[in-house]
Amino acid sequence: MPNKIIQLIGPKYVSILKTWVPTMAGWGVVGGVAVVHFTDWRLILDYVPYINGKFKTDD
Repeated sequence: MPNKIIQLIGPKYVSILKTWVPTMAGWGVVGGVAVVHFTDWRLILDYVPYINGKFKTDD
């Protein structure tokens, strides 16, 4: 399967993609943090296992 992808796309573009993967992952993390920061952060952080205990309210 990987050889078919390399033949279809080309080894040059596969090597370019390999160098861009860490950069894209980093920007994805930055974008995720920005979404949490600029939206209702508590709505999102209620699903994080350790942090959601800090926001318990006595209903």
